[in-house]
Amino acid sequence: MPGKLIRFSILLLLLQVSVLAADTEREWSSRRGVYKISFEAELDPIEINKIHAWVLSVRTSSGAPVTTAEISVLGGMPLHDHGMPTRPRVTEYLGEGRYRLEGMRFHMNGRWEVSVTVKADGIVDTAVIALDL
Repeated sequence: MPGKLIRFSILLLLLQVSVLAADTEREWSSRRGVYKISFEAELDPIEINKIHAWVLSVRTSSGAPVTTAEISVLGGMPLHDHGMPTRPRVTEYLGEGRYRLEGMRFHMNGRWEVSVTVKADGIVDTAVIALDL
């Protein structure tokens, strides 16, 4: 029995570390590896029920800024089977592959996934940003 308890404790610790790593990650690769996405939130830390903006940084896998992107954003809580209460949208290109995204709001604590779909030069790919709020 003690061996099983130790193995369970180690597994639980590994799961906690992997969740923490996902929360502190600052750059996400798109599913097919075409783009790298990062963001800076206007609120730090992000607060529940506060509408705020993000600055998205979009780069190619080799690190070059993507300057002509069409970006769409969807978010939700997979474990609760619902989306975001707002419809975030890019409102401005800021230069050097940076885009202002307005209308971000998370209305409850828990695990969120924000899907950022980028289309540039005819290539479409999506990155999923996982957040624990």
